[in-house]
Amino acid sequence: MNLFGKPAKVLLLLLISGSSYAQQQNTITVHAAKDKTTISKYIYSHFAEHLGRCVYGGFYVGDTSKIPNTNGVRNDIVAALKKMKIPSLRWPGGCFADTYHWKDGIGPKDKRPALVNKWWGGVTEDNSFGTHDFLNMCELLGTDPYLAGNIGSGTVQELADWVQYVGSDNKNPMADLRRENGRDKPWSVRFWGVGNEAWGCGGNMTPEYYSNEFRKYSTFMTGDKLFRIASGANSADYHWTETLMKNIPSHLMEGVALHHYSVIEWNKKGPAVKFTDDQYFRTMKSALFMEELVTKHSAIMDKYDPQKKIALVVDEWGGWYDVEDGTNPGFLYQQNTMRDALIAGVTLNIFNNHADRVRMANLAQAINVLQAVILTDKEKMILTPTYHIMEMYNVHQDATLLPVEVSTKDYVFGNEKLPAVSVSASVDKAGVTHITLTNIDPKNAQDIDINLEGSAFKGVTGRILTSKSLQDHNTFEVPDKLKPVAFKDASVKAGKLKVKLPAISIVVLELKK
Repeated sequence: MNLFGKPAKVLLLLLISGSSYAQQQNTITVHAAKDKTTISKYIYSHFAEHLGRCVYGGFYVGDTSKIPNTNGVRNDIVAALKKMKIPSLRWPGGCFADTYHWKDGIGPKDKRPALVNKWWGGVTEDNSFGTHDFLNMCELLGTDPYLAGNIGSGTVQELADWVQYVGSDNKNPMADLRRENGRDKPWSVRFWGVGNEAWGCGGNMTPEYYSNEFRKYSTFMTGDKLFRIASGANSADYHWTETLMKNIPSHLMEGVALHHYSVIEWNKKGPAVKFTDDQYFRTMKSALFMEELVTKHSAIMDKYDPQKKIALVVDEWGGWYDVEDGTNPGFLYQQNTMRDALIAGVTLNIFNNHADRVRMANLAQAINVLQAVILTDKEKMILTPTYHIMEMYNVHQDATLLPVEVSTKDYVFGNEKLPAVSVSASVDKAGVTHITLTNIDPKNAQDIDINLEGSAFKGVTGRILTSKSLQDHNTFEVPDKLKPVAFKDASVKAGKLKVKLPAISIVVLELKK
């Protein structure tokens, strides 16, 4: 069963109309779709791993902290994420998930065994943030939990028990244990990851071996409407997806994961702020590679699942750079610039336009790690440019996709080029149409003609995030250097929309009938 809405064919064409920049034109046609595809709100989900200062010192400061909190969870972070409309949160990993034993994180906090985080910095954690703490936090946030199960160092019984512990309302040993630990009624947990990166830190398995492991674990995960997500491919490993789709029966699996990071080279990631023009181009090229990845993995899934019942879940994505100077290299702490806002803009447009198959995605990670939406320093907190894009784009959540045709000028660097303009569009349940546009060209504004087929609009309003420099970012000293403002360079006349999109900009338009 498709839990996210009726699938439909998405039309996205990147058409190049000339060999020189001057000859090219930016034209977009927005179609009133006959087949209705819902852009699942879960595309706008997030990820919180026990990594660096994401959980401890990020979400969780403890209930004795002077920072205002609810049961140890920062109130300002809860408010910020609720405004962003965070639909789902993945926890406890990542690589950490396949070394995490959930029973160590329940019961009285002073009785919980400490553990060493072997993956991220080798630090010792006191396990004070466990299953109850996470699921109660999700209730505070109004978000759906996504639990990543341990199949690398765990057992079938351990994961089956966790499913029962959080979700069973019957009288049984796990539900009784939950009640002993202070929670009478079960939580609502639909989303379950059956391992993480099984091809790497989750066990260095082959896809054939993992397929059998998945079948076994999934069989014993019993509950109401569970959404079981298989550990999917590392970027362009299409054989992995093919093997899973071929070997795992559809009644055992609701989703297949995919991980891809916008990284220049794994051994030469480059700085988060002081990057060069060449490093910027390489990063954006990697980000736009998501289009090819989603297209090819979806085509493989279509062979075995033509009705698109199984979701493609991109549950790790985002920019990955060198850590900031003076920070623990295992904590993956990096600043967040306009480059990251552009990565978010183009990636979310790609996911929207493939919403018939992509029905969940999780940005890595929520706080203080990789492409974070929030950074903290003790009591201080700042919202990053990526936060603002996720908040601006949330108008697409559970809206109906409007297919687009795009002919765009090129962003040219040396002998290479990328499409300068990225776009997606939708109409929400109230009948309001939104168009999101991203211009990755760091030097050239884009004049765009948008044809609005099938609808008559009288006016347009908008918001924009832009800056003069790709390296601009918010700091704890200047937290609001980058934030959305009203956009005034769009007009509607005779059924056509004209937009002047500045260089280095992301715009969300709302059309008025």
